[in-house]
Amino acid sequence: MAQATAGLETAESTAALRAVIGRLARRLRPTRAGGALTPTQISVLFTIVREGAIALGQLAEREALNPTMLSRVIGGLADAGLVARTTAPGDRRSAVVAATAAGRRLRERIHDERDAALAASLALLPAADRRSIEVALPALEALAEQLR
Repeated sequence: MAQATAGLETAESTAALRAVIGRLARRLRPTRAGGALTPTQISVLFTIVREGAIALGQLAEREALNPTMLSRVIGGLADAGLVARTTAPGDRRSAVVAATAAGRRLRERIHDERDAALAASLALLPAADRRSIEVALPALEALAEQLR
């Protein structure tokens, strides 16, 4: 069972936090812009855009994907024109992937859709709830960093 922590004194509170984070993520995931991509492809694309050109080994580690699965994901993204795969400088046995301009634009469109959906839902909450969420953002960011 989860260990009690400051502010989340019970295993039930910890489980509730995990559940709400999961529900938020699932509800924000579907977008018109990214409709043709799987959640794994979107995650990999976002990592590539955020990190810049990245070696496949590093990408596999960051995304916790085995090399075979990552190869399939990269193949699909490359076929869609969202990433480009090249040989690593200085090591012809290693590959590097980078987002194309189309890949960066798609990430931006997906983020814009998710931001708009979140903003619309936040606007429906009472002002006190919106303030509570805003105040919690630094703590949630610190939590995300701890989970890396």
